[in-house]
Amino acid sequence: MSAFIGIDLGTTYSAIATIDETGRPVIVHNKDGSNITPSCVAEITKGEMDVGEAARRQWGSAPDTAAARFKRDMGTSATHTIQGVEFTPTQLSAYVLKKIVSDAEEALGSIGEAVVTIPANFAHEAREATMSAAKSAGLNVRYIINEPTAAALYYAFKSGDELGGIYAVYDLGGGTFDVSIIRVDGQDVEVLATNGVSKLGGDDFDRALVNLVRAKFKDQTGEDLDEDDFTSNDAEEEKRSLSARDKVTIRVNRQLIDIRRDEFEEAISSFVSQSEMLCEATIDEAEIDVADIKGVFLAGGSTRIPIISQNVEKVFRKEPVSSVNVDEVVALGAALYAAYKGDESKLSVVQKNAIQKIKVSESTGKCFGTISIGHDEARDRAKLFNSILIRKGDKIPCSVTESFYTVHDGQDAVECQVTESTAIETDPRFVKVIWQGELKLPGDRSANQEIKVTFSYDDNQIMKCSFVDVATKRETKIDLSMASSNDGDASQIDKFLVE
Repeated sequence: MSAFIGIDLGTTYSAIATIDETGRPVIVHNKDGSNITPSCVAEITKGEMDVGEAARRQWGSAPDTAAARFKRDMGTSATHTIQGVEFTPTQLSAYVLKKIVSDAEEALGSIGEAVVTIPANFAHEAREATMSAAKSAGLNVRYIINEPTAAALYYAFKSGDELGGIYAVYDLGGGTFDVSIIRVDGQDVEVLATNGVSKLGGDDFDRALVNLVRAKFKDQTGEDLDEDDFTSNDAEEEKRSLSARDKVTIRVNRQLIDIRRDEFEEAISSFVSQSEMLCEATIDEAEIDVADIKGVFLAGGSTRIPIISQNVEKVFRKEPVSSVNVDEVVALGAALYAAYKGDESKLSVVQKNAIQKIKVSESTGKCFGTISIGHDEARDRAKLFNSILIRKGDKIPCSVTESFYTVHDGQDAVECQVTESTAIETDPRFVKVIWQGELKLPGDRSANQEIKVTFSYDDNQIMKCSFVDVATKRETKIDLSMASSNDGDASQIDKFLVE
């Protein structure tokens, strides 16, 4: 029987989990016996790549032979160079996925359906790139799920029927930050509002510590510290020590440098403030008062930093729950979701009974619309507008249809566009066009011909869009989903049909 797996593809570390014979989610250890695998790729011999702890050490000592922290660049044109060869974040993520899945196969045997987690704030291109990486790794990914939602699902499952009410999920990992406000009723999880920052996490704290060490070295010696003398990899280890101690002493080029915890906290204070403001905004979007929140669930290794947990308690006015391993909670929740959404015939009776109460209701994290021509009343002229069809916070699945009309006599085509924005924005200058195409029309008609536009967003966060000429039934449609090729091209669209 094939195993259901959940994968937390992290910026710094990745983890994989499955459902055991009792129906409980468990972490699958890698070949080193660890529950997490560093998301690092290194070339050990010419053309031969390695992933994991050895690659992480190599990245720290010889950065030109390895790559790390590439999750932050998913869906962008950025590349990472290993031994003079450029790799896309999608390609590097595929290496990581292949490694952790290979380790899991040795422990579990056959791997069936998989769920991969993504940051809640991932843009469409980043989501698409993640799915492309999974496909390149040979995974059968049926669903993706937002990281804070996966964490919430595990907390709810772990508590059984004990939870009821509104909770917050604070997810701060190595590269990204997400916060969600959820309603929990036993093992029923409903997302009320979610926000995130795709580049805020432990990596930023590491760089802040590097800059602090360099500044102190300069003060003590009058000399600049070479980049290779104290790296982000070195800073990560010292950062962990500062979570347990008030002061660390670092030896750099035979120089002893003292770093106090309060100095480090001051260096990262802007990032902490940014997360605080996002939490407050998410509470407002959920249309609740902070007093309505019964508890706060933590996820991500960076939540171990004392000032982070203190800030969480300050914002939400209650001590966060810390009864689980924050490095594992997202993968464990993803495994539950894989079983919940998977083929029931592949589950034992015990497994079915264990997850039968699970229910997840996700909401959209972005606004999606299309650009149309309307009338500017103030200036009495035509103007381009971004018309929102799917709003941020709409319950998934959802479908919206609106009618638009041609502008000119003899108009023989309509430009079809899909836009993405973090909030309701009517000005096209401030939105991102994630797809554009064309709907051909007969050129012999008068203006005001109806064009019906439908956006449908499913529970796998795949959006299907159609532009239909009502009179002729001509249609242009697009599935904004996973890339269809394995070449790592995150810009490729799965399906584009003109009928």
